[in-house]
Amino acid sequence: MADPFEVRMRFTNQLRQLNASVNSAQKAAQYALKYRDSAEDLHSCILEQLERNGMNTRANIMYFIEHFLDMAHKEGHDEYVRMMQRDIIRVVDAVAPEDRSGAANVKVVRKVLQALQHKSFLEGEAVRQIEEVLRERDTATQDIVMSSPPPAGGHGGDRSGFANGSSREGGEGGGGLAITDNMDLGDMPPSQTLAAAAAMAVPHRRGNAPPKLDKKQVEQRIEEDRERHKRQREDIWAVPSSDYAEMEKMWEETSDLGEDDHRMGEEEYQEWKLAAQNSCPHRREDAANGKHS
Repeated sequence: MADPFEVRMRFTNQLRQLNASVNSAQKAAQYALKYRDSAEDLHSCILEQLERNGMNTRANIMYFIEHFLDMAHKEGHDEYVRMMQRDIIRVVDAVAPEDRSGAANVKVVRKVLQALQHKSFLEGEAVRQIEEVLRERDTATQDIVMSSPPPAGGHGGDRSGFANGSSREGGEGGGGLAITDNMDLGDMPPSQTLAAAAAMAVPHRRGNAPPKLDKKQVEQRIEEDRERHKRQREDIWAVPSSDYAEMEKMWEETSDLGEDDHRMGEEEYQEWKLAAQNSCPHRREDAANGKHS
């Protein structure tokens, strides 16, 4: 029997090393399923890593949860599913907390919750209630940004301290994204929201602002988002594994039967009839004599 402490430490390291690749998620999920006797302990590892790590790691673990529950359910280990259902509020609070430190992860949470609901791991009512909370946090974040006063030495005529149409650079030394005074975080992809949220920390609210992310973290998040979007585009073309999946797909995409379809069918029938008559001398003779074979 494996040492529980060693099992916990190895699983913790795998969670910290998660990235956008499927292999990293599969490796961690298979490890947790292998040591399912320590399910409660390994589940607590997931919660602890969500609460202790940075924004990128939290997003990676959130994506991992969807993959993990899918594998656990297929192999009949629903204890992991039940524990995640029990603690889903704690998971959401850790990935996208209300203190704005997880503003870039709100869309990640929404996407994973919708996937879990689609796979019947979460009830629709629970997802709707969580969505209401996320919407309030999203609105509160945007209100704080829009109500920020001009910084010291700014132009009195412009609320954000910049001339109309101008922008300021996020991060130190102007190495981040260009942040305009009318930018809406809610409409931005996660990779852009990450840098924008860090750059919008205003002086008078420095105590409540989330810690700024360095350039390496921003680049890592952008690269991981790009990898996930690439895989998502590939999955669009995947046909579900069902005996009638392809037929059902064609049935859904086929338009209703109309007059043009009847005309085309009649033309094809006449072409087939002519080809059948010409395929055999006896049929040609029967057709010439008015007989129908």
